[in-house]
Amino acid sequence: MEPVYRTIIGLARTVFFLEGLKFTVTGDEHIPAAGGAVIAINHTGYMDFTYAGLPARTPKRYIRFMAKKDVFDNKISGPIMRALKHIPVDRTAGAESYKAAVEYLRRGELVGVYPEATISRSFEIKELKSGAARMAIEAQVPIIPMVIWGAQRVWTKGFPKRLGRTNTPISIAVGEPIHPYEPATELTAELRATMQRLLHELQQNYVHTPDAYWVPARLGGSAPTLEEADALDAAEAAARAAKKNPAAGKDTAASE
Repeated sequence: MEPVYRTIIGLARTVFFLEGLKFTVTGDEHIPAAGGAVIAINHTGYMDFTYAGLPARTPKRYIRFMAKKDVFDNKISGPIMRALKHIPVDRTAGAESYKAAVEYLRRGELVGVYPEATISRSFEIKELKSGAARMAIEAQVPIIPMVIWGAQRVWTKGFPKRLGRTNTPISIAVGEPIHPYEPATELTAELRATMQRLLHELQQNYVHTPDAYWVPARLGGSAPTLEEADALDAAEAAARAAKKNPAAGKDTAASE
């Protein structure tokens, strides 16, 4: 029994009802009723994690999400995240969070991972980091691919949040377990291909608005292409690095 987690889920479902969100979930039978598994989820918006837990409730399970340490440091969200037994990720010391996730998996927990690492501005599946595959291999547990579509309409990077009653349809698909094998690069490639297939299948049954910001360029929307989005991410990362270490930026400029 996890009273805190159950209470938070109850509150979340009340919010979903008030917002008029319309969920379609398929493949939830692939969430194991017992034992550890890496739940690999695509990342299109800030509310993804609140929706990703829904399929796990079919077998009455809870997902321990890996989340930025900043969320745990916040005086409001921090105590909640710790009570829900989520895993803090310090990007300057990632080994500790990785070790904690593997220990959770070996104890039979479901660990939620965003292998794209950041929100996909293109709303396509970005290149994946290998952490999810390496965890699965080390803990000897399956990877369960999960794709969410429509979450970017509620709140995504660079656009205003829409947390009122929007009646937004949100589709969630859970894929068959991928059993771990080496090398991690090949397992990661299979995971990405599976997530791409699941995403395209969800999109086939979803009504898209032409030229809308939340629709991929591939489907006639105004979102950047995957390549354009990667360039935006790279420029943003460079700007953050320069802000943290302005001296390095001056040295680089002087050497050019």
